[in-house]
Amino acid sequence: MKVIDMEKDPRGAHYAYFKNFTSPYVGLTVPCDITALYGKKPFFLHLLYCAIQAANSIPELRRRILGDQVVEYECCNSSHTVALPDETYCYCELDCSMDFGSFLPYAMEQVEKAKAAASIEEHDPVSLYFVSSVPWASFTALNLPIPDPPFSNPQITFGKAYWQDGKYLLPLSLTVHHGLCDGIHMAKFYRLFEDNCKQLCTKETQGS
Repeated sequence: MKVIDMEKDPRGAHYAYFKNFTSPYVGLTVPCDITALYGKKPFFLHLLYCAIQAANSIPELRRRILGDQVVEYECCNSSHTVALPDETYCYCELDCSMDFGSFLPYAMEQVEKAKAAASIEEHDPVSLYFVSSVPWASFTALNLPIPDPPFSNPQITFGKAYWQDGKYLLPLSLTVHHGLCDGIHMAKFYRLFEDNCKQLCTKETQGS
């Protein structure tokens, strides 16, 4: 983790402008082409891995507001919702920095541990990406709860995938703190996510 001198950073003026907004967020929902991952199981963990790998490739998405400072993490973990039998959910934190072959068994084990603990507490929540899924609806827009004071964690939400014109499309919502990120950074995330889905499929097909 390093401290960013926002007075010298190109986004310094933008950060100063947005940081005192009651709701300093900007969000997009994009139908992403995930045809390459159709039929892959566990489906959610494939999506999660591709999304967090994409997010960690973009420095602006690794930045957080910590007190009076902006810090940039070298790598951020995810915290995602896991459905429970009583129709509530718990949180599961995952390290997505490892190769996928190592990630998958590790992630499946962590999910089972999270279900057993059934907790919504998070370790070091400032550094995390907050990830959730709404697999029952193919939404085109999404509003999320706003904390007070606002946090600066990117929020990633998957919707119900669907077929259209021969493509398997996933509604993918990304919400960020506008003092730290702009639309160009969000567009990079979506492009990298789609690329990661294709590359992951190729690696699995080749057995690497």
